[in-house]
Amino acid sequence: MRPAVVLAFLAAATAAAASEGAAGHGGGIPWGDIFKQAVNFAILAGALVIFVLFQITLQNSIVDGTSMEPNLMDSDRLLVSKVSYTFGEPERGDIIVFKYPVHPSQHFVKRVIGLPGDRVRLLHKRLYVNGKLQEEPYVVDSLPPDTYRDNFPNGPRASLGVEASWYQQLEKLLEDGQLIVPEGYIFVLGDNRDRSYDSRYWGFVPKENVVGRPLVIYLSLDMPEKEDIAGVGTSDRLSRFTYVITHAFQNIRWKRTMRIVH
Repeated sequence: MRPAVVLAFLAAATAAAASEGAAGHGGGIPWGDIFKQAVNFAILAGALVIFVLFQITLQNSIVDGTSMEPNLMDSDRLLVSKVSYTFGEPERGDIIVFKYPVHPSQHFVKRVIGLPGDRVRLLHKRLYVNGKLQEEPYVVDSLPPDTYRDNFPNGPRASLGVEASWYQQLEKLLEDGQLIVPEGYIFVLGDNRDRSYDSRYWGFVPKENVVGRPLVIYLSLDMPEKEDIAGVGTSDRLSRFTYVITHAFQNIRWKRTMRIVH
């Protein structure tokens, strides 16, 4: 529900409650009704404050895809803090939600690998930052070697899925086989490294695109692929929504629900 609608509803409810308490009384001061209305107003005001604080500080995000498995899985529901970086900057190793630079209306979730000034490279699937081999216990490697993906940025530039504009930018930021992260930008990768569409393919994340940091998986659903749902076409959103509602309880991943995101 939009904040403007909630504000209008609360204002109308408060006014209605006040007019109801004032009507139907003769002489004297109706202290009981005044106290009751004061309590009602306090409850409504408190609800409004909580709602506004939630809107300002938190955001709901849904993981779509497998690029962060096993840490984050497809259909995990995340509670994202929008104020995590109000007084600080993302750090290496942080998982962040951000606006996808190519299409900012989409939100992606990845792990921060390189900060401004860092020198990043992958060599045979091993990550080096500023010349130091990184320990990454969360990374999953599941596919055969690929010269571009696993030896970034020194693989062939014509790799499938690489944004054309990223080719040109890459050439200007290479030094000694390493990619230099420019000021104001972040380099991100997925934990499911072989199956992640990340900075290797479309470039850096501008800092202003960072939405926040996931805090907790408040709900996780093990939903089948669209084509696996009997009678539901891949474009039939209403049918899929109905399926989700009617099967949600039995498809909850209970062990993942309310898990802290690391």
